[in-house]
Amino acid sequence: MDEEYDVIVLGTGLTECILSGIMSVNGKKVLHMDRNPYYGGESSSITPLEELYKRFNLPDSPPESMGRGRDWNVDLIPKFLMANGQLVKMLLYTEVTRYLDFKVVEGSFVYKGGKIYKVPSTETEALASNLMGMFEKRRFRKFLVFVANFDENDPKTFEGVDPKSTTMRDVYKKFDLGQDVIDFTGHALALYRTDDYLDVPCLDTINRIKLYSESLARYGKSPYLYPLYGLGELPQGFARLSAIYGGTYMLNKPVDEIVMEGGHVIGVKSEGEVARCKQLICDPSYIPDRVRKAGQVIRVICILSHPIKNTNDANSCQIIIPQNQVNRNSDIYVCMISYAHNVAAQGKYIAIVSTTVETSEPEAEIEPALELLEPIDQKFVAISDLYEPTDDGSASRSYDATTHFETTCNDIKDIYKRMTEPL
Repeated sequence: MDEEYDVIVLGTGLTECILSGIMSVNGKKVLHMDRNPYYGGESSSITPLEELYKRFNLPDSPPESMGRGRDWNVDLIPKFLMANGQLVKMLLYTEVTRYLDFKVVEGSFVYKGGKIYKVPSTETEALASNLMGMFEKRRFRKFLVFVANFDENDPKTFEGVDPKSTTMRDVYKKFDLGQDVIDFTGHALALYRTDDYLDVPCLDTINRIKLYSESLARYGKSPYLYPLYGLGELPQGFARLSAIYGGTYMLNKPVDEIVMEGGHVIGVKSEGEVARCKQLICDPSYIPDRVRKAGQVIRVICILSHPIKNTNDANSCQIIIPQNQVNRNSDIYVCMISYAHNVAAQGKYIAIVSTTVETSEPEAEIEPALELLEPIDQKFVAISDLYEPTDDGSASRSYDATTHFETTCNDIKDIYKRMTEPL
C-alpha cells in the first residue's frame, strides 16, 4: 500500500465506482478503498433477506411465506435508469453493459386526487388519457409537438419562446395548460422534485421532457430500465472495469486519517501505512468536517405479495405523487420492482417509498403513498441525512429522494470536471 497513486477513492457507492472506472480507463493509477466488507456503500443491495431484517434491527427472522432468503436483493436506495439518460451513456462508453442485464420498467404513473394514472408522454397517449378533458388534451398535444420539434440551435423552432429568458411558467401559459397538467408535466415528465423550476428559463425543462420522450421511444413501455439482481450490480460493474484497467481494490480497509499538507490532500493513512495520492474522491462519510447537512430523506422499503392496484398488474413501475396533490413542497416517489428482476422470491414485490423530509413526523408525510400499497407484508423504515460538500473538493453528495439517476450523474460530471480541469 505504500505507493503513490494518481487518485485514491474512498467508498464504493455508485458515484465513487463510476469515477474510479472512468479515471482508470483514462490511464490514471487508482486505489479504491472501502471500510465496509461489501460493495455499494449507501447504494448497495442487501442479500439474503435475513441480513435486511438484521440491518433494520427487527427482532424476528423473515417468515417462511417470504420464500428463500437468498432469492432477495433489496436496494437501500431505489433508482431507475433513464433509457436515454446519462448513466446509460456512461455504461455504454465504458462498456460496463457487458457485465449487466437490464429489463424495461413496465409503467410510469402519476397521482391525482387520490388515484393513479398512467403518465401520458406521447401524442397518442395524451389523447387517450383520463387525466385531462377533451380540450386540455388538444392543448397538451400541441405542447408535446412543440417540445419534440424544439431545437435550441434552430430559432425557427422556438415559436416565440426564448429558451434563455422565457420562464417555464410563461411557456405553460402560452399553451394554456391547467394546473393538473402542469403538475404531471413538471414532476412526472421533467422529473423535478419541487416547483422552483417554474420561474427559471425553460431550456432545461424542455430538454428534460425531451429526454423522457426519447427514453420512452427506445423501449415503449416506460422510459426506465432496471438491472437484474438489483442496483448493487452497478457499482460492482464499474469496480470490475477499474480492476481491468489496473485499479487496486481494498474492501474492509479502515481509513484512519486523510493526510494533509499545506491545505492539500497528499494521501490516506490506513492501519499504519500511508498511500500517497495527487487527488482524492470520497463519499461524505469519510470527511464529516468538510460536508454540511442539507436535509433528510425518508425511505420505506415495503414487501408486498401483490402488484400495486390500478397499474395493470405491472411487475415494475414508478409512481410520482406531485407535491401540490398532497400539500407538500417536494414530491413523494414510489419505485416498485419484483421477482421478475431476480430481487425477490417468486410472487413477491418490493415497493420503496421515498421523499425529502419536511416535518418532524416523516412517516406521516408518506402516508398517501403507503395507502396505495396496502396490504403491506413488512415495512423497513430508514431516515437518512443528506450531505453536500462545503468546498470545491472531491466529496460526492448524498443520494437524493428521486427515483432516477440523472441528479447523481450531474454530481459525477461535476466532480469529474473539477478533477480534470487544470488548476
